[in-house]
Amino acid sequence: MTGRVPLAPGFSQRLDATGTTLWLTGLPGAGKSTIAEALCAHLEQMGTACVHLDGDDLRRGLNSDLDFTREGRSEAVRRAGEVAIVAARSGLFVVVSLVSPFRSDRIAVQRRHAEEGVDFVEVWVSTPMEVCEARDPKGLYARARSGAMVGMTGVDDPYEPPESPDLELFADGCSVGSLVRVLLDHLLLRGTAAVPVE
Repeated sequence: MTGRVPLAPGFSQRLDATGTTLWLTGLPGAGKSTIAEALCAHLEQMGTACVHLDGDDLRRGLNSDLDFTREGRSEAVRRAGEVAIVAARSGLFVVVSLVSPFRSDRIAVQRRHAEEGVDFVEVWVSTPMEVCEARDPKGLYARARSGAMVGMTGVDDPYEPPESPDLELFADGCSVGSLVRVLLDHLLLRGTAAVPVE
């Protein structure tokens, strides 16, 4: 993302967005990581300390011992949630971009946040499957369709969309900048992380 996203009405030059986890879920290729990176960059420009926990990065380190079974995926989500809680309680605004395909796992993470007194915002990046597959930035859908890979979420493994997300992002056909503004507007309306202009 280049340039600065225009501020939504009601935002000051600093978004005091600490102590919150913003959890982006959606199909592979939905745009979660791109949106998360742009949001964090914008928040940092506004003076907010932000950390991005990305599923691929976690797989290379913290979750490198886990497989892609139901149990492995659930544990990956649990670990990401616990890291997010620790980071948010230290005063960071945490953005998690993780497929997290199972509804029960996301609910469990949300409950853990509630237990620890940490604000949790679930955002469903609801990009249609055909758009995700057309993008296929990592070649995962092509490998799954050819039979070279099994257990692909959305192809031969389920993705359970949130039943009542805090926000549904319709990313298809929208610029990254406009999606960041939608997120900022939502945070303002929640009263979660915004400092109104005086």
